[in-house]
Amino acid sequence: MGIRADARCSTSRLTSNGCEIMVFTKCLREGIRRGRIRCSVRIWMRPHVKAGGRYRMDEGHIVVDSIVPIRLSDITYDLARESGFSSVKDLLQTAKHGVGDKVYLIRFRYLPPGAWDVQHIPDENRRERTESGSPSSTQSRSQLLRRIRRSTPTGLSVTAKGGRTTRWSRRRRG
Repeated sequence: MGIRADARCSTSRLTSNGCEIMVFTKCLREGIRRGRIRCSVRIWMRPHVKAGGRYRMDEGHIVVDSIVPIRLSDITYDLARESGFSSVKDLLQTAKHGVGDKVYLIRFRYLPPGAWDVQHIPDENRRERTESGSPSSTQSRSQLLRRIRRSTPTGLSVTAKGGRTTRWSRRRRG
């Protein structure tokens, strides 16, 4: 499909700096960057990516959410459309490029350059953790802000006339 294992396009390969990349066909890349394409069907001998793996694509990253073995008969028109192809035939023409015989459905998300990969915690898990005694993120955030406001950075305090002189007060007078 978009990721290939021959000389023209590679499934996942190492760059000169040792980082693994995922190469998709050019016609799919914009849809992936915009978040419209979030899955891919691959025909490989063995899996080339792993769930939770992070792979470079253009200037951003692909984060693999899941990789599931499926049968060729599981590939439907809807799955082909979801993968960015107009038909099952188009999908299979792109996916069948090597000697692989195992079919995998890969679900992923694209992270633009500079984005952080934050794991989504369902609301019920968040409530359970709060009820079990550990502070919620709102409570811990407010505690952290209180500590920051109370602390005085070293070398920044300037006292009144006749008091201690710091680096900052010398610059002001200077």
